[in-house]
Amino acid sequence: MLIGDVNINGIAALAPMAGVTDRAFREICAMFGAAYFTSEMISTKGIIYGSQKTFSLSDRSDSEYPFALQLFGNDPKDFSEAIKILGDRIPEIIDINMGCPATKIVKENSGSALMKTPELCGEIVYAAKSVSPVPITVKIRSGWSESTINAPTVAKICEEAGASAITVHGRTKQQGYSGSCDQEVIKAVKKAVKIPVIGNGDITSAKNANEMINFTNCDMVAIGRGAMGNPWIFSEINSLYTGEKFNFPSIDEKINIMKLHIEKLCEYKGEHRGLTEARKHLSCYVKDVKNASEIRQKIFSSKYKTELLDIIENIQ
Repeated sequence: MLIGDVNINGIAALAPMAGVTDRAFREICAMFGAAYFTSEMISTKGIIYGSQKTFSLSDRSDSEYPFALQLFGNDPKDFSEAIKILGDRIPEIIDINMGCPATKIVKENSGSALMKTPELCGEIVYAAKSVSPVPITVKIRSGWSESTINAPTVAKICEEAGASAITVHGRTKQQGYSGSCDQEVIKAVKKAVKIPVIGNGDITSAKNANEMINFTNCDMVAIGRGAMGNPWIFSEINSLYTGEKFNFPSIDEKINIMKLHIEKLCEYKGEHRGLTEARKHLSCYVKDVKNASEIRQKIFSSKYKTELLDIIENIQ
């Protein structure tokens, strides 16, 4: 699949999730065959005001390729200004977030709130495209609510404004992450545009990834929550298309990846913050492990890296 002139060599991408898909997690998913990566969402205002914390979200490793920076905001001028400031920090693709349902983002008329103003969506894409040296893509939802599902319309407007691909999460803003993904909407978006469409929502296995691709005719799938504690899902999906045999990881393999994940988080964020963020990932890794509830309690009560590593090492 091509996004502009960027080749995506695979069928499954890691979907961006704020506070989850940081560099450490993206590197883990790269090890298991994720084909495309996107940063956590980055504020255009934060870039314009020179926030170092904001700029740090653009850090990536060589294994994350192709890589997109995802920007959010509500003013077309802010997008063009932010892209100019980013300069040589710009990777292969710029993605625009028009799908985040978080209250603090929506209150700023950013994220999924933009779905209420399709014309503004087009203006933002046009402003970004006019200054960007790389392709512009867009992440949207089905719509604001069940009564205002307009993803095909927004996608078409974004395509006409210069977008090179569209990712569609098949839920409305009001749904948040409840209910189920509406694949009919993804299918309708695919019919409405000529650019690649990436389907997103409720993918937890190779089986339902394949079902989404077959039903919607989307060009690729993006996996978010389904990859938490299960980065092997990318290998599982890839094996379905390559014909290679996929073996679910043994407990020893899981333990090794959990330990590696802890080490990466502590390396990139320092031990205190790294351990804080490791706990949410580890609670997902141990979901199907014997005595998972007891292990989670130990994980969340641990105070030091050595203690946490010891807990993981002793999982049976």
